[in-house]
Amino acid sequence: MEHIVTVQDAVTAFADFMEPTDAELDAIEQEMPLILAEVDLLDAQIITLDRTPTELDTRRTRRALARVLAERVALANRSTAASLPGGAA
Repeated sequence: MEHIVTVQDAVTAFADFMEPTDAELDAIEQEMPLILAEVDLLDAQIITLDRTPTELDTRRTRRALARVLAERVALANRSTAASLPGGAA
């Protein structure tokens, strides 16, 4: 019979190498406007789940979607500009 044991160290151990690097934190910070726009879109969609959407709900969802798309374009432009030599886009 084999004994089943927990692997407590593997589950709860946090080493320094598991923390996000400065580059990863910078990438998250750069993507934060898009993340917040997606959260707003999700909030607008959640509001309409349990009821018939009103005109205000429809406008809120449309506005949030437009903001998400604009932030995606802005992020893509920033990423492209940062990766091209000479800053040319």
